[in-house]
Amino acid sequence: MIRCQSLSWGAPGQPLTSPLSLELDSGSLTAIIGANGCGKSSLLKVIAGLQKPLAGNVTLSVPRQSGLSFLPQQQHLDRQFPISLQDLVAAGFWGRRLSTQLRAQRLAAALENWHLSGLEDRPLMALSGGELQRALLARLSLTDSPVLLLDEPHAALDELGQRLLWQHIHAWHGEGRTLVVVCHDLAAVRQHIPKTLLIKNGDCVFGASAELIQQSPHTQVA
Repeated sequence: MIRCQSLSWGAPGQPLTSPLSLELDSGSLTAIIGANGCGKSSLLKVIAGLQKPLAGNVTLSVPRQSGLSFLPQQQHLDRQFPISLQDLVAAGFWGRRLSTQLRAQRLAAALENWHLSGLEDRPLMALSGGELQRALLARLSLTDSPVLLLDEPHAALDELGQRLLWQHIHAWHGEGRTLVVVCHDLAAVRQHIPKTLLIKNGDCVFGASAELIQQSPHTQVA
């Protein structure tokens, strides 16, 4: 469960929206949509505890350190950092006690599931945008966090990558995890995500995805 109570966020003295009060049930799947700069990514960071709110608070039903995983936009990743794709993906095991054999099996499965087999030793700087995004998603798939926050997970993905993404999102949702997805693909939101938080003109509206998108067909989202 994620509960926002009179939540404001943004630069000091400059809240991006009116105060938000919202409760997302455990096991729910929710999109956040809106124009550039409206506060989508910032809200996700506030929920993750990476950014302090201006007012109000966020309550989770799980501890953030062990129960929440956050997928950032890849532009925030240092591609000069000297690690391989395999090392990046394996970071998804952080904090988990698994045998060496089980870790190897699960890592190999994650690489195969995201069509990354054969790229294990490539440095980050040698990866395409799509390969790096699939590696970040593969890392996420190795966590067992009940709450997953995804910031534009479809970025840089080709048709195959997007198909894999939505397959995994539905699988995670089917496992009873709580997912919040920042997304600018309205067609995908309408098709795959039942509930949406629309941020527009400084206001937040929560409801059924199809209805919100139909009511705001010209909403610019990115």
